Amino acid sequence: MPTLLLRLVGPMQSWGTTSRFDQRDTGKEPSKSGVIGLLAAAMGIDRTEWDILEPLTRLSMGVRHDRSGVVRSDYQTAGCANSDSVIRANGTFSDDGVVSQRQYLADAAFLVGLEGDDRTLLEKAYGKLKNPTWPLALGRKSYAPAESVWIKDAIQETSLLDTLKTYPWLGTLRRWEDEPPKQLLVSMESEDGTGVLKMDQPLSSFADRRFGARFVRSEWIPFPREVINVPE
Repeated sequence: MPTLLLRLVGPMQSWGTTSRFDQRDTGKEPSKSGVIGLLAAAMGIDRTEWDILEPLTRLSMGVRHDRSGVVRSDYQTAGCANSDSVIRANGTFSDDGVVSQRQYLADAAFLVGLEGDDRTLLEKAYGKLKNPTWPLALGRKSYAPAESVWIKDAIQETSLLDTLKTYPWLGTLRRWEDEPPKQLLVSMESEDGTGVLKMDQPLSSFADRRFGARFVRSEWIPFPREVINVPE
């Protein structure tokens, strides 16, 4: 089956799945709900349109950690000035300030693959990633990609795992690094129900916010080496 690749690179990313109220977490890799939401923004799918969104949720997802990033915490406040007020969940107003701890991934780069048998759907998503309907973000609206999510020749005719194993590295060496890593971490959806349980499988429109379970297994793969000279 064909595989569609996405490049998720940015100074700040956040892929929370268990956030509650003013405590916002982030996973250590892109969530499926977050990636599907990014595709929905590119394709102009309204958050209430489940019938259009649903085919995207059936794609199998894999993530390669080209640069895993570091978890950081962003300290935010709201309504702390004497003249300010904030609205409570019950609709009333409060003069008390709100402190919010929001985690994010700093300096991360991921290669995300989506595999499915509907090539027309993948081609449509690929085209809209180059010219998205709405702005794209890496988990939160303020976290814009540092590089284009769209990649040239991003639809590959190889399986999801084979594509992630062979596609060139997205990272770059920092001035304090002598060589790239010898291996990269890859996370794949598990078809046999083994691995880590994640509650990020969309079950309804984003307006309804219902998410189910999926299993993800991880493995290390050798660092992908580009083939410079291919013998005829």
